[in-house]
Amino acid sequence: QVQLVESGGGLVQAGGSLRLSCAASGRTFSTYAMGWFRQAPGKEREFVAVISGSGIVAYYEDSVKGRFTISVDNAKYTVYLQMNSLSPDDTAVYYCALLEGAAQRMRVTGRPDYWGQGTQVTVSS
Repeated sequence: QVQLVESGGGLVQAGGSLRLSCAASGRTFSTYAMGWFRQAPGKEREFVAVISGSGIVAYYEDSVKGRFTISVDNAKYTVYLQMNSLSPDDTAVYYCALLEGAAQRMRVTGRPDYWGQGTQVTVSS
């Protein structure tokens, strides 16, 4: 059974930084992508960023480009999201995701194969 376990959420002031981590376990993967989605109160879950397991290909949602950086440790099946210059608009529950296939497919469909339980990120003004 595949499990995704997130860590690193919390409360931060506007302009601050946080780093989220997510480790996948339960089986091995050949071609895969890992990414992040978020859901703010009263809003639908939205795509944030995705990276291929090789680390070569990455995509970002427009509002986080230049502020967030996604990276992956292929040997550990662990994905990271470095979030800088945070604003209150970034407040949401952040969900880790894994898809067996290309990173582009996660970005386009928004339907990964596995989800984490979510971690709260709160940015105060």
